[in-house]
Amino acid sequence: MALEIVVPRLGWSMEEGTFGEWLKPDGATVARGEPLFVLEGEKSAQDIEAVDSGILRIPAGGPRPGDTVKVGQVLAWFVQPGEELPAAASSSEARPVPTSVQPAAAPHPAASGAVPAAPAPGVAVAAPPPQATVTASPRARRAAKELGVELGGIQGTGVTGRIRERDVLHAAPTTSTAGGPRVAPPSVPVGLTTIRKTIAARMLESSTQTAPVTLHRKCDASNLVNLRRQFQATAIPGSTAAPTYTDLIVKLVACVLGEFPEVRTQWLPAGPGIPPTIDLAVAVDTPQGLLAPVLKKVESQTVRQLSANLRSLAERARSGQLGADELSGGCFTITNLGTHGVEYFTPIINLPQAAILGLGRIASEPVVLEGSVQVREQLPLSLTFDHRIIDGGPAARFLAAVAQAIENPGPWLMP
Repeated sequence: MALEIVVPRLGWSMEEGTFGEWLKPDGATVARGEPLFVLEGEKSAQDIEAVDSGILRIPAGGPRPGDTVKVGQVLAWFVQPGEELPAAASSSEARPVPTSVQPAAAPHPAASGAVPAAPAPGVAVAAPPPQATVTASPRARRAAKELGVELGGIQGTGVTGRIRERDVLHAAPTTSTAGGPRVAPPSVPVGLTTIRKTIAARMLESSTQTAPVTLHRKCDASNLVNLRRQFQATAIPGSTAAPTYTDLIVKLVACVLGEFPEVRTQWLPAGPGIPPTIDLAVAVDTPQGLLAPVLKKVESQTVRQLSANLRSLAERARSGQLGADELSGGCFTITNLGTHGVEYFTPIINLPQAAILGLGRIASEPVVLEGSVQVREQLPLSLTFDHRIIDGGPAARFLAAVAQAIENPGPWLMP
């Protein structure tokens, strides 16, 4: 019996996604659990594994890279040797899988618009050599199509050599004017991806469904700067890098959140609730857009463990390798624009959370301490909270506690 291969739901609110590419050719024998195709959902592009096994049959009218597909839509089928496709796929849409040819050599029907004619009886036909599979993100494929770039000649910089949009743009040909310098081709508008649409929808949802208030203050980060220098001084060459300022602040905020349960409240469909563990989302700037992977149980991790885990999450977020469970469930978000020279800003609440902390640029500034002017490292903080859940007083006290933890990080980080 032919088994349907359908579009899975990657997130609770997902209704459609963007088809990336098939990771197996038509006619290949696929085992349960093998990566089958790439699907771009609400927050990331993921390799979808086969939940059944059999011979993969992709109809000629199947989805192409960049096509929008609905949750539950049938993309292809698994059949057994000698088994025909169901009536849902007409014979003109899919070719029989020749049993005498290795499955990997069967060409993808979407590669051309016609089915090759059958060979004359008695004429031996050599199987065409298998073609190398080009692994590229949906955005890279769209950019390559619009710029006329062949993906086969591009060296990908993503995980496992996956071609990313920036690789295509770098490989795009340039033109030259007579006697003048080479000029890059004009920018080509690229349609909104599923991830970009989801980000836009969530930003609008947050601004219309919350009562946001933002508090700003500075804190003295001199001791935090010295602490990071100590980590850098004791780092072993070739080992894991020293924790970043974001790593240290994530750990400090997790410690403070343990004393402010109302700040980590989530506004769920059933009503406000406080999660049992402190799972923090950290905003990451990626080619796909702003993502916020979630660090689980931060309260039980050491600074070095947290630093390694956050670095791994950020790398996989930028390469589009995060799972849906790694992008949900956080009780609080931290976003850092200090590396871009920003001081204060108004971060947008990441629903269903109730608050988000923005980190600004650490800078040396003159301050008055005990009647004298000293140069200290100052860190701007911006806390946006949902006034439906948190009042101004508790929010201000939480921000003050975070500032105190940053000013004296040692006691907070001791077990």
